[in-house]
Amino acid sequence: MKKVNWGIIGLGAIAKQFAKGFENLNNSNLLAIASKNKEKLNDFKKNLNISDDYCFNNYETLLKNKEIDIVYIALPTSFHKEWIIKCLDSEKKVLVEKPATMNEEEIEEIKKRYTKEKIFIKEAFMYMYHPQILKVIELINQGEIGELVSMESNFGINVLTKRNIFGFKKIKKLNKKNRIFSKELGGGVILDIGCYPVSLSSLVASQISKIDYNKIKVTNIEKYMRPNEVEIDASMELIYENNFKSRISASFTKKLGSKTIILGKKGEIHIENTWLNPSTIKVKSDQNKIINFESSASIFSHEIDALSKCILDDKLKPNFPDLTINDIIGNMKIIDKWKN
Repeated sequence: MKKVNWGIIGLGAIAKQFAKGFENLNNSNLLAIASKNKEKLNDFKKNLNISDDYCFNNYETLLKNKEIDIVYIALPTSFHKEWIIKCLDSEKKVLVEKPATMNEEEIEEIKKRYTKEKIFIKEAFMYMYHPQILKVIELINQGEIGELVSMESNFGINVLTKRNIFGFKKIKKLNKKNRIFSKELGGGVILDIGCYPVSLSSLVASQISKIDYNKIKVTNIEKYMRPNEVEIDASMELIYENNFKSRISASFTKKLGSKTIILGKKGEIHIENTWLNPSTIKVKSDQNKIINFESSASIFSHEIDALSKCILDDKLKPNFPDLTINDIIGNMKIIDKWKN
């Protein structure tokens, strides 16, 4: 069976998790990796048994390799625009780590650059490809909870406080070299994890009617900043043109978890763990039900498999989720308003 050959540029923590997704897939092959960090390159090569011929200490060499079909860009957000363009100029398909760019202006520039060309660029929201989200959308479209009214979606992890020996909370010293706290690298809770519930809100709202991103109201914005000018807590409400509302919260200081509740006129859908380790959907309606998802496959496997099938079928988009570059632009428009 023919396989899609993947390359990865940038070998940080998320790339390690992504690489595990190739296990047991018969349509995909992690062929090549590139990093300017020799230690990371050797570590990846050793653990994944990648040939020396496909381990590169610069990204350009990987892009010149004609065997590679698609490149996963796992670099900090501030480098995304540059390397999306270089990948597309090298005629590579692109999966870029979320968020796709630092702001709407950057992704708009990319779109304008390739206006007359068919380009393949996807944003790496791996949770969207899991059967759990497919099931949620199916339940919505089957009218399980009736006409959609609103939703609430959270993503919060406490990375900034710890308890001392007396049990009192203590603020950790902030490491400004850490990507998630660096304004220059695209850090802050909104870009890093707030983009997840934004993307899901738009996906759910689009099941009612096509979204006009220019007519979405971003209201009730709250942000708490640290001295280095990145947000560590943030929340807001989105009101779509079709009157669907979504309340979003993201935090680096609160254990908000990753629950999503979608309300309809006839019931509710509760997604217990929305983003990283899907497990259970609870439907509260005329017929209450609990749907469990058990899989030994990595959540990244579903993403890699779906995009590889798409490429093998010579399509520019998978059957679901159909997130176009216009959707990426629209969601970045929301994020810009939230941040600024």
